[in-house]
Amino acid sequence: MSTPAPTDAAPVGPDGDSGGRSGGGTALKRAITGPLLYLFILGDVLGAGIYALMGTLSAEVGGALWAPLLLALLLALLTAGSYAELVTKYPKAGGAAIFAERAYKAPLVSFLVGFSMLAAGVTSAAGLSLAFAGDYLGTFVDLPAVPTAIAFLALVACLNARGISESLKGNVLMTVIEVSGLVVVIAVVAIMLGGGRGDVGRVGEFPVDANPAIATLGAAIIAYYSFVGFETSANVAEEVRDPSRVYPRALFASLATAGVVYVLVGLASSIALPAEELSDSTGPLLAVVSASGVGVPEWIFSLIALVAVANGALLTMIMASRVTYGMADQGLLPRPLAAVLPRRRTPWAAILVTTAVAMVLTTVGDISVLAETVVLLLLFVFISTNVAVLVLRRDRVEHSHFRVWTAVPVLGTASCVLLLTQQSGRVWLFGAVLLAVGTVLFFVARAGSRRGSRAAADAAE
Repeated sequence: MSTPAPTDAAPVGPDGDSGGRSGGGTALKRAITGPLLYLFILGDVLGAGIYALMGTLSAEVGGALWAPLLLALLLALLTAGSYAELVTKYPKAGGAAIFAERAYKAPLVSFLVGFSMLAAGVTSAAGLSLAFAGDYLGTFVDLPAVPTAIAFLALVACLNARGISESLKGNVLMTVIEVSGLVVVIAVVAIMLGGGRGDVGRVGEFPVDANPAIATLGAAIIAYYSFVGFETSANVAEEVRDPSRVYPRALFASLATAGVVYVLVGLASSIALPAEELSDSTGPLLAVVSASGVGVPEWIFSLIALVAVANGALLTMIMASRVTYGMADQGLLPRPLAAVLPRRRTPWAAILVTTAVAMVLTTVGDISVLAETVVLLLLFVFISTNVAVLVLRRDRVEHSHFRVWTAVPVLGTASCVLLLTQQSGRVWLFGAVLLAVGTVLFFVARAGSRRGSRAAADAAE
């Protein structure tokens, strides 16, 4: 996509800190290596959604499931290119909010970008915790959903507070399990084909009354949701060792891996079952495994989906706490939220607050509208980030960083606008309400900050 801008490399410090390359020191521990970052992003992208996605896609494109998945990957890579440039240029916790602050010099805009990330992340974590406590866990034990979800979030917070390295090592195992489930789908269909069963011809069949190009675009909007998650990696940039070199490689490699896996799963699904059967199933991948006749126990997919949901919740709460810490560190949220555990060097105050909010949201029970609004909020964040790349081109930094082609953020912005046009009026209304609440909180916080400054000045006199 592009190459790093060459400059002299700065020496690396004890924890992998690099004054020049990494953009300065940090209060957080640089414990994330390239492989850990790769698995962090891959685990966040390969979420539980893929286990139900194929049925929805097949209703749009018939057996040509690979086409919208491939298009969605290309659209996601556009915005990922913008993230690669800005994260390596400004490797600070806070991600998109920090980029917006530098680009637009408007505290309200920076706050709303960060608030959108927080609202999307915490709401996603609440929804994932309820999913964890629902039908997936119900396969093994019957427990009340809300109390179980709250207890689950508490466990996630403990792992998050213990350390980013420990959290991501847990992510390594869960990501391997997630991927293994999808590999099982691909493998059993390969065995099915080897036995002379299945229909390869279905992979190019669109619905009879559909225009292939229009159907692919419409389905790509659905498939795009399965790639959302890569943006969370920007919020742990301050904890990555040598981010200028490591981050772009991990980002693009993880998205490419997810894309290949998704396309192969799409091909396998089409070969195993007709589009009508896939679209009618609420568990399409389970239906694919059953149709293969290989004899994989059905309960194993409930377990794999449970692990996928748990992993998504962990990674989402890591993101939310780092966004909160980064905004507090920049003065966009109250300074106490930037408090860090002395030995663990993890943002304990941000973890505590974001977990508490997620716990409150679980008591709502039904947050389907909030879940749909997550996508809307993230598209606003992506537009801000793509535009910020162009605005910040005139801002030079001393360390080496990734630089994307100028056309990429332009196309990335256009792709996000296209996806926004597909949102319903109900979701737009709810998103507007959330942003209005954020605006009110922003001005309340500023008023409190001014009162604190006046009180300090009076005390000094």
